Amino acid sequence: MIRDRETLTIMLDSIRRFVTQRLVPHEDVVAETDAIPPELAQEMKDLGLFGLSIPEEYGGLGLTMEEEVLAAFELGKTSPAFRSLFGTNNGIGSQGILIDGTEEQKRRYLPRLARGELIAAFALTEPDAGSDAASLRTEARRAGDVYILNGAKRFITNAPEAGIFTVMARTDPDAKGANGISAFIVEAGAPGLSLGKIDRKMGHRGAHTCDVIFQDCRVPAANLIGGNEGAGFKTAMKVLDKGRLHIAAVCVGTAERMANDALKYALERRQFGKPIAEHQLVQAMLADSVAEIYAARSMVLDAARRRDLGEDVGTEASCCKLFASEMCGRVADRAVQIHGGAGYVSDYSIERFYRDVRLFRIYEGTSQIQQLVIARNAIRRGEIGWTPLLD
Repeated sequence: MIRDRETLTIMLDSIRRFVTQRLVPHEDVVAETDAIPPELAQEMKDLGLFGLSIPEEYGGLGLTMEEEVLAAFELGKTSPAFRSLFGTNNGIGSQGILIDGTEEQKRRYLPRLARGELIAAFALTEPDAGSDAASLRTEARRAGDVYILNGAKRFITNAPEAGIFTVMARTDPDAKGANGISAFIVEAGAPGLSLGKIDRKMGHRGAHTCDVIFQDCRVPAANLIGGNEGAGFKTAMKVLDKGRLHIAAVCVGTAERMANDALKYALERRQFGKPIAEHQLVQAMLADSVAEIYAARSMVLDAARRRDLGEDVGTEASCCKLFASEMCGRVADRAVQIHGGAGYVSDYSIERFYRDVRLFRIYEGTSQIQQLVIARNAIRRGEIGWTPLLD
């Protein structure tokens, strides 16, 4: 829900100007150097982007889900690397602490995350545990007033820059599946924590991932999230619904950017004596993109409003993530096709976006995992349908 439309309009206008005037002009620099300029990172902090979803009492902006997805629509209109830097602070890197953490943990970490003094990372995926997260092997053994962690995590976003890691580890080796998994806050520099080399990825240059290794890593027992063993997997699942809605919104914004770039090119590029935008087969690709973007945008807004009303949106969040990420890939493909040969060279941004958006169908749960979630929830309910939202 929107709390104050005037304030929201001012914030969205500020984000829109920042994206257009500061971030878009630096996209090529980030792609070439694989790094976000420090001055831009500081401007993100000054705008409050690191604390969009962190409550005001902990120094953030405390956006509702609807307000957050509206901001994500705007943030998606530039290179995903920029959003990735502060995205984990607002999503999986902070929400576990916010949802299930003790008050002491919240007050110690959330204000610093909101200010961007700390970068957060969420360490769940392992070499042999990706979509099957409940099979993770990283272990945490209690030894007095500390836990000793051993294991490795893979493809951890922002790990090279992170100040804290939310780490999922097995505290009960005898418990099957998710039951014995706990969540820990591990600070960078903890004894026994080390990082692997930065991954070389297909896209998302400027957004870094790497392995995180725990070798007899000592973590204070006070850093067990919520103070309860065995609740970590449930914490992770609570965080994912919000994260999936956020990524779906980013997909919408990115698709809008690509479709607008394709439209601009189609209006300027001439073939057979007229702009290619006047050729019906090009128009068909533009029309399909516009329709799908509108559908995804409507889905995300509906699901966000339902979450703000307190509804369980597990199915809706998965529907949004599945449709929006797949839609974004189709829009990227059409945009390259409209550009023709120009879309295959790096002189145009669509070549970079085509590679960047492929990741949207993988992280925060693959498309196939979303299909399983949607189908299983429908089978469990025994029906498919929604109650209309009324003003």
